[in-house]
Amino acid sequence: MTDLATFTTRAVVAGEQDALRDFTERWLANRRLSEHTRTAYRRDVGLWATWCAQRGINPLQATFLDVNAWGRHLEQPNESSGKPAAPATVARRMSAVSSWYDFLAKLGAVPHNPAAVADRPYVDRDHSPTQGFSATDAAAMLTAAAAGDRWIGAAGEAITAVLVDMGVRVSDVCGLDVEHLGHADGHRTMQLLKMKGGKRRTRAVPPAVAKVLDAYLAHRAAQEQVPVDDLHGALFLNARGQRIGRHEVGRFVRRLARAAGMPGWDKISPHSFRHAWNTIARQRGAELEDRQHALGHADPRTTQRYDRNRDSLDRDPSFLVAAATSTDRL
Repeated sequence: MTDLATFTTRAVVAGEQDALRDFTERWLANRRLSEHTRTAYRRDVGLWATWCAQRGINPLQATFLDVNAWGRHLEQPNESSGKPAAPATVARRMSAVSSWYDFLAKLGAVPHNPAAVADRPYVDRDHSPTQGFSATDAAAMLTAAAAGDRWIGAAGEAITAVLVDMGVRVSDVCGLDVEHLGHADGHRTMQLLKMKGGKRRTRAVPPAVAKVLDAYLAHRAAQEQVPVDDLHGALFLNARGQRIGRHEVGRFVRRLARAAGMPGWDKISPHSFRHAWNTIARQRGAELEDRQHALGHADPRTTQRYDRNRDSLDRDPSFLVAAATSTDRL
């Protein structure tokens, strides 16, 4: 057994959780992943290690039968929510553990990957459990946010506008800095990640969104007693003056949906806004390639890479979405 395998075994058997976490970090560092995905994978492998420890199983000697048993365990109602994990969640956790074992196998710590042949649940790639909403619902949330935010601080209206009219990922919303705002080709612009964990791309900011952002920045500058041009660092701050977190945004959008009188408000998430944005843009005639580029998705594949005109800011579907959700904000 290699030194790495000895190290990992000792970490599991002796309960040296710090050592196990250190090894997992080395595995994650070998992957090109967004911070959100790293966090999810880190938690997934931790769940597997905990399940093994509770049953006296050495992960380095686990078989595909053990991985299958863990999968069935994940499909049972859990203690916190009383509900089973969704098939997509189970599949992702098993996939993370499989990647972990692939890494171990390449280093000679295990003879093979026991998760590679495990029985993963079927996931319909054409179906998403994320709840979307209509342009009318989107406009109602914009109106509710403009009426005065009671939950998240001064950034609430601006965050809502960016989510609704631009379909920005919540990780991007939370990771935006003031320096990511700019101008190009006669447009206000925002620098967002091209794909999860990838390089940045430029998005056009619709005038209605720019107006709300300017008002928010003016408010911040007044509070900090500096000119707007001297603002720097995190774009969206919470009520405590700290960079906004994804869980804070999640709680905020549910409260906002409830205030807007939306049915199923408790199932609304920040990701719901991306589904709604895509649907509204399609209904308003936005081309698939423009929507795909704006959302930062990897597919469709090769054709888009050869389209030299796809980066034109004039074609950003956010203008169509902003027009559809307009509440006389200009």
